[in-house]
Amino acid sequence: MIMNKDKVKLGIAPIAWTNDDLPELGGENTFEQCISEMALAGFTGSEVGGKYPKDPEVLNPYLQIRGLTICNAWFSTFFAIGKEEETIKEFIKFRDYLYAVGARVIGCSEQSYSIQGQDKAVFDEKPSFTEDEWKKVAEGYNKLAKLAAEKGMKVSLHHHMGTPIQTPAEVDKFMEMTNDDVYLLFDTGHMYYSENSQEAVETVLKKYVKRIAHVHLKDVRQEMADEVKAKKLSFLTGVKMGTFTVPGDGVINFDPVFKILDEAGYEGWMVVEAEQDPAKANPFEYAVKARKFIAEKTGL
Repeated sequence: MIMNKDKVKLGIAPIAWTNDDLPELGGENTFEQCISEMALAGFTGSEVGGKYPKDPEVLNPYLQIRGLTICNAWFSTFFAIGKEEETIKEFIKFRDYLYAVGARVIGCSEQSYSIQGQDKAVFDEKPSFTEDEWKKVAEGYNKLAKLAAEKGMKVSLHHHMGTPIQTPAEVDKFMEMTNDDVYLLFDTGHMYYSENSQEAVETVLKKYVKRIAHVHLKDVRQEMADEVKAKKLSFLTGVKMGTFTVPGDGVINFDPVFKILDEAGYEGWMVVEAEQDPAKANPFEYAVKARKFIAEKTGL
């Protein structure tokens, strides 16, 4: 299958080199090493990491010389717990920064009650929202979408393990309650991990492909995912163990994923985002592995 190079661009996230949630992972890897190896592996886009310069005038020349552009960054929202005003104020600042570094998509995650960074069993202690909280989240995201549109940008929601928007049913509820200008950031790894199901990955992708603004490509190591569930481990413990890996190195079948995106005329970024311990999984080696796999499957 040959995907359209004019429509689909390939990026990679810095989380493989240096993990903002677990600073001990890849603490020794510098910003320049990270972006140089991304470019060398054949990617043209990057998401923003904690070590990236905060000033667009400083960051942009580093990227331009390597043929890279910023395509997205994580933004935490807290609507369910009533922090609408603070969230919107921060969002406007973050939107303007992202616009200045070239991104046109903002990947948000509703972090109210999230346990993804806590030492809690990611499956057994997963949080959820009340009906009133769902309403606050939906209203909040509808407002963010309008603010993003002022700059010709799109807001997308990253369904994520350990948050109240993780499962297909929760994604359905979010998408039904928000306006059509609120998009989904579809993450293959998080959807598979949540449901232990290839079918869930394909069903959710197919259902919302016209409202997907950004795609995270990550794979799952089945034996690690099973262990996390059986031993009631936390999300980050799973990351350190190696639950996630790059596309083609785990259990997910990416052929239908690429086919669904291609047939729907998906336009945007596909970003390899596979957080691993760089001491165990050399980031450059895995970036090259991912790039080769995507080229073989899509012609990109």
